[in-house]
Amino acid sequence: MFYGWRLVAGLFVILAFSSGLGFYNHAVFIQALADSDRYSITAASSAVSVFFLVSGVAGLGIAPLLDRYDVRLIVVSGAVLAAIGLHWIGQITALWELYAVYALFGLGFSASGLLPATTLISRWFVVHRARALSIASTGLSVGGMIITPFSAYWVSAFGLPQAASFQAVLYLLGVVPIALWLLRSAPTELQLMPDGGAWQARPSAPVGVSFDKAIRDPFFLWLNLAYSFVMLSQVGGIAHQYGLIMERVDPDSVSLMMMVLPLASVFGRLAGGFLLERVPMLGFTAVMMFLQAAALVLLGLAQSAMLICLGLALLGVTVGNLLMLQPLIIAERYGLLSYSRLFSWANLASVAGVAAGPGVLGWLVGVHLSYEIPFLVAGGFGALAGTVFLLCLKLPAAAKGTSLIGG
Repeated sequence: MFYGWRLVAGLFVILAFSSGLGFYNHAVFIQALADSDRYSITAASSAVSVFFLVSGVAGLGIAPLLDRYDVRLIVVSGAVLAAIGLHWIGQITALWELYAVYALFGLGFSASGLLPATTLISRWFVVHRARALSIASTGLSVGGMIITPFSAYWVSAFGLPQAASFQAVLYLLGVVPIALWLLRSAPTELQLMPDGGAWQARPSAPVGVSFDKAIRDPFFLWLNLAYSFVMLSQVGGIAHQYGLIMERVDPDSVSLMMMVLPLASVFGRLAGGFLLERVPMLGFTAVMMFLQAAALVLLGLAQSAMLICLGLALLGVTVGNLLMLQPLIIAERYGLLSYSRLFSWANLASVAGVAAGPGVLGWLVGVHLSYEIPFLVAGGFGALAGTVFLLCLKLPAAAKGTSLIGG
């Protein structure tokens, strides 16, 4: 078996722990921090925004490091920083400490999460890149499906300080051993070529569009604008799904319903990975954006458990695919020459929306004292994202790169 598939399995596990403890887990922490009477829900939501903002900015510095150093060093260092931040979430009492701890958590999350994972898969796969990324990034959803319900239980049963400390240890155990065992920076380290191709004694350098040319391409700018709106609506909805479920559903059903979104994301992403080998990528992306908008509107209006489950399932399908589609579009259009730098900038644009989402919806919840208007607003941002993306598709291909290695 091509070693790249072992690497995909390792990234699956790493993303499961980093996502379950550092992405989906925010919905639980926001509520726990607000219930502790130390912070308002607006302050807790703003801390999550700091987390995502720092993770995006940090990516600009991490991307060049991925081209210079062993990826294992970067991922392990990130896991250590994330675990320290996660531990201190349960210990702090002052508002400035909350923001500082979430900033540290975000820095570690960036170095041990999606940025190194997508970079590695783009290096190791060309023909089966979409399939490999869909399998590895399914770990994001599996982490949310398995770890987040346990996190909610741990916080409820043992309190935030003890639960956060336990999760910090779990972050280290889930990321560090797998990174050291399975991750490799490039197939050439093992005298391999992408997708298991025949080894060349002198492999050609990656080809594609230069960073300076790609960064000025109007398509790149509009794509990033659309994704900033996508992530604002998506992450805002994910961060406040726990509060919405608590508001409208019997408390005994909350943990079970928290599994709906990540479970749907698993099946949606796996199906999308295979579909993308048969359907146009850009058209599929537009459909996912508008479907996400519809799911958020449904959640804003739904009152019954059945309709809430349907809304969460539809949102999960779109979450599973939209996170995967952005790096695939960039790799396909601009090649591997400057991929890590380009994706770090694209990720920063997305993180602007990610950082705004929890805070914007948290502020709206504080104003309206319910989740209807906040989720309807999130749906509006989702529709705006789809509209911007459709306009983006009309732009000429100013700089079309190739995703192949060699030349």
